[in-house]
Amino acid sequence: MELVLFDLDHTLIAGDSDFEWAQFLISKGVLDRELFEAKNLTFYNQYKAGTLDIHEFLDFQLKPLSRHSRKELDAWHGEFMERCIRPILGQPARELVRASLEAGALVALVTATNSFVTGPVARELGIAHLIATVPAQENGCFTGKPRGTPSFREGKIVRVEAWLESLGLWWGSFDRSSFYSDSLNDLPLLALVDHPVAVDPDDTLRAHALEKGWEIISLRGT
Repeated sequence: MELVLFDLDHTLIAGDSDFEWAQFLISKGVLDRELFEAKNLTFYNQYKAGTLDIHEFLDFQLKPLSRHSRKELDAWHGEFMERCIRPILGQPARELVRASLEAGALVALVTATNSFVTGPVARELGIAHLIATVPAQENGCFTGKPRGTPSFREGKIVRVEAWLESLGLWWGSFDRSSFYSDSLNDLPLLALVDHPVAVDPDDTLRAHALEKGWEIISLRGT
């Protein structure tokens, strides 16, 4: 059996779901443009540069969830999927995921973006297993804080291994393990799997992939 792990942002989708969700809320007037837009862009640039403080970012990202009912948030997310996510989720990405599922691999989406934002994307792709940063809830409402280890950089390894353990599995349970990602932030997990794949990689990951002889692919297209 093969283990296949996919990053989401700039890998399966041609954009960043964290960034797009905040911009979507700004466009609806839920978040104040003057207060949030510049900060959203700053965090996005820090992520791309590999300098993001994940806890500072999560405080920014998760607080808006705590100010609204789940019913309202779910309705907004349906609109967000239609307007912002499906247009940047191309057929090559869908086909790659489908091929892994049809081959009988154990497939998971492994993303730093929180599970509220990414859960519907995983379901859109038919991926049953989501390893994402978890926004804490109490009595059906978000608290504005994360729960447990954020699924970011080395935290992705922690979360993947805990998930495998919950299934009675470990890395050695598989004939091959693969991870597809675009980002230098995912170098720890990419270095751990048998088959790391750089997908439309940033400059740092591309250089590393070329040096190590890793596969490099593109999923950009219709």
